[in-house]
Amino acid sequence: MTRKTRPLTWLLAAALAVPALAGAQQPAAAAATTAQAEQAWKYKVQRLDRSQFDALLARPDKLLVIDVRRPDEVASKGRFPVYLNIQAGELADSLKFIPGDRALVTVSNHAGRAGAAGDLLAAKGFKVAGAIGVANYLEQGGRWALAASAEQAAVAAPSTAGAAKP
Repeated sequence: MTRKTRPLTWLLAAALAVPALAGAQQPAAAAATTAQAEQAWKYKVQRLDRSQFDALLARPDKLLVIDVRRPDEVASKGRFPVYLNIQAGELADSLKFIPGDRALVTVSNHAGRAGAAGDLLAAKGFKVAGAIGVANYLEQGGRWALAASAEQAAVAAPSTAGAAKP
């Protein structure tokens, strides 16, 4: 090899190695992010996984899902059956609309608002089975019914007493 080709060969080898190294680090980084998210759970209510939530959904007569997302989030990302949509900021003022005879699961996009809502409900004496995030549920292979339209999601809005039946 001449002196001129050696730096080019080294540069080419380095360029080819960088994507391979970056790809090898991505799974480790993803695992670290997931572990950090699990450790960051700061709520008293249990964070449910898909299998735990599916087991609760199998008994709709004993469960009520409190979805604390905005109606536009429900319309665009879908909803669970047997739910009541009360936005997180309005939950404390809407307790009278929540039946006390069922176990409650609170839902938000990534479970943060759901965890806070679950803690509030538990502090007020409700039976809270746990909290779950829509994104987490879907990532774990869960399936659900999508809201048919923004009009359907508006029916679930708290201004109409919050109750919606699937």
